[in-house]
Amino acid sequence: MNIALLIAGGLGNRMKQDIPKQFLNIYDKPVIIYTLEIFEKHKEIDAIYVSCLEGWENVLMAYAKQFNITKLKGIITSSKTPQESIRNALETIKKDGYDDDDFVLVHDAIRPMLSETIITDNIKTCKKYGNAITVIPCAEVMVQTEDQLTSEKIILRDSLKRTQTPQTFPLGKFLSIHRKAVEKGIKNTTASVTLFIEMKEKVYFTPGSEKNVKLTTIDDIDIFKALLSIKESDWLKNDK
Repeated sequence: MNIALLIAGGLGNRMKQDIPKQFLNIYDKPVIIYTLEIFEKHKEIDAIYVSCLEGWENVLMAYAKQFNITKLKGIITSSKTPQESIRNALETIKKDGYDDDDFVLVHDAIRPMLSETIITDNIKTCKKYGNAITVIPCAEVMVQTEDQLTSEKIILRDSLKRTQTPQTFPLGKFLSIHRKAVEKGIKNTTASVTLFIEMKEKVYFTPGSEKNVKLTTIDDIDIFKALLSIKESDWLKNDK
């Protein structure tokens, strides 16, 4: 079984909007629904869970019914930190009867341009190596700074990768790492890949895409709208 776990607990302060970014409407559809629809349509995804911002659970459920998201099996209220939110969601998934060998694909709800190929490759890589971290090459020149104003040191970009989501792990291993991290006093990591590396686990890469953009700022919304327009144009061409 393959379970998508969407993280939708952010407030979206950098957007400077009254509505959390995952619930912003773009062309009469909330951002989170675009993301949910990708997993809903993927043949290898069996179930979807969402770690949702407190107070927005009923809104999410209403949207899921409106847009026919039938694979949604659970909504878990987000906690104070991303790490705690993911751990609580994993505990819920485990209690719901899923096996330790089932895969969990944890994904940012505000990455609504995820491709079917990236999901498929995550599952393949996790089957082969035991986990999968979506990454893209670092194309820019990278410099290191101590004062945020100047630099005298370059970091070789060939040794760097930019991580994205999804990040995929077997449920049993994923939950075990989270429990052990709490025992070691590790309680505030921001990403699953970070947690695994802090826990001395080797992670394995699977290819992402520049289009798999995370909607963090208003500029990102503009990029998302542009990508949607290109996608719709392709659909129209294919229909002719």
